Amino acid sequence: MGVSDINAVREIWDGFDFTYILGLLQGIIPSLLCITLHELSHGYVAYRLGDDTAKRAGRLTLNPIKHLDPMGLLMMLVFHVGWAKPVPVNMMRFKNPKQGMAITALAGPVSNLIITAVFLFLYGAAYFFLGTSAVGSYLLQMLALTAYMSLGLAVFNLLPVPPLDGSKVLFSLMSNESYYKLMRYERYGSIVMLLLVASGALGRPLSALISAVFDALFPIAQWAAELALHLFF
Repeated sequence: MGVSDINAVREIWDGFDFTYILGLLQGIIPSLLCITLHELSHGYVAYRLGDDTAKRAGRLTLNPIKHLDPMGLLMMLVFHVGWAKPVPVNMMRFKNPKQGMAITALAGPVSNLIITAVFLFLYGAAYFFLGTSAVGSYLLQMLALTAYMSLGLAVFNLLPVPPLDGSKVLFSLMSNESYYKLMRYERYGSIVMLLLVASGALGRPLSALISAVFDALFPIAQWAAELALHLFF
């Protein structure tokens, strides 16, 4: 490689917009974390309740590729709400099928609420340590975004629209005949859900709800910041 080639590479390097890459990572990393732990929670709770289907399918893993749904990830990046590839569950392996399915369904949103609380705490605890530098500010933004996206995933999945988790909880309150009848039409709910989000009919009310819940939980970060100030300053 000659001097001209080195200069050409240097010009490309100097002109490259790294803010785009950093912005992309800031969205992808939280999305993968939230989706992975959401689906892992479903599979683990199902396993504890007696169904090893997810384990045999290799879904009790922290590998995000195993849980990835491309369209769901895109929705997470664009709208901050989305979904992953559903963990396979055989409800007939539960001692109480309907109850077991409801508990398994709730495990995902509950895990996301825990993630939201943890990352809000980390955001508050780290605020005075990281907020004074560009790198620190970037990390703080990622912590806050992870908390917000995880909350969005929890709220979105609690909607009573098949195949979201909220529908499985709602269906568990129905008679066995109605329950199994509605479960047969679960796959069509994905189309309805996608249309509602993409059209904006669901997006705006959902965003308002997520923001309201986020504001209600934000005192966790404020408490963590006050604790850090008391302990270290």
